[in-house]
Amino acid sequence: MVQRHSGANKNNLKITVNKNITLMELLEEQYPDSPRTRVKKLLQSGKIRINDRPVTLYSFKLRSGDVVEISRTGINASKAGLTFPVLYDDQDVIVVDKPAGKPTSSTDGSLSIQNILTEYLKTESRGRYRAWVVHRLDKEVSGVLLFAKTRENMEAIKDLWKETEKHYYALVEGIPEKDEDTIESWLIEDGSQKMHSVPQSEEAKFSVTHYKKLKLFGDHALLDIHTETGRKNQIRVHLSDIGCPIIGDRKYGASDEFKRRVRLHAYSLSFPHPATGKIMTVKSPMPEGFLSLKQRDEKYK
Repeated sequence: MVQRHSGANKNNLKITVNKNITLMELLEEQYPDSPRTRVKKLLQSGKIRINDRPVTLYSFKLRSGDVVEISRTGINASKAGLTFPVLYDDQDVIVVDKPAGKPTSSTDGSLSIQNILTEYLKTESRGRYRAWVVHRLDKEVSGVLLFAKTRENMEAIKDLWKETEKHYYALVEGIPEKDEDTIESWLIEDGSQKMHSVPQSEEAKFSVTHYKKLKLFGDHALLDIHTETGRKNQIRVHLSDIGCPIIGDRKYGASDEFKRRVRLHAYSLSFPHPATGKIMTVKSPMPEGFLSLKQRDEKYK
């Protein structure tokens, strides 16, 4: 009925469906000794994806060729009191799916992803672990965000940070002239915390962004973004520089006709695991409504 195989993450179970069936029926076949209520709890945990998208509807209709992935690692985010999914979790690192609108960290005591995870980890580990920032995503950006659980692990990952690879989805206004290209510039921050491309100087930092067109939607384009450097607001500035600001990013030239969430999502992060040195890849599905642009304000700060 199905083909079971290991994915890129050995802790996940991947199943390729070869006949029409509901998701609940598939899970009951995979876990014949589990009561129906336990199977439903598995669905509600957010650990099941179909074709790389999270699904919690037990009556979801599967078709031949669909790939169902069941995560066997990490924690139940809702049970832990977390308001965002945990994508990967072990004794050294924790990777979460950051929602748009929350900062990675904060210095003024305001609620951040780091604050939330630190409180959770301290409670679960009786004070042994906390969330150490390895890299950052802008407050407006969603997606894969990695934290180390100790200072030593944070430093180990940062020492090998050149081995990381980051990819983003960006939905932009306008269509870039080239199907794929590289944008390079020197970036500097002004007094209002806005970044600008400027001529080379001692204060400016060199930055490199690669993009590739994935799909066109009228006068908008969905791009795959790969960065070589991780400067503040780098992708946002570079896309604005070529006349294609990210939808919703009014700070860098996007239309202000409607208030929208910034359409920039970190969908893949490959990094060297601090304990083994092996490259791990963690992915996040495109957020619901990411490609939908209705003619009204969105409920987003």
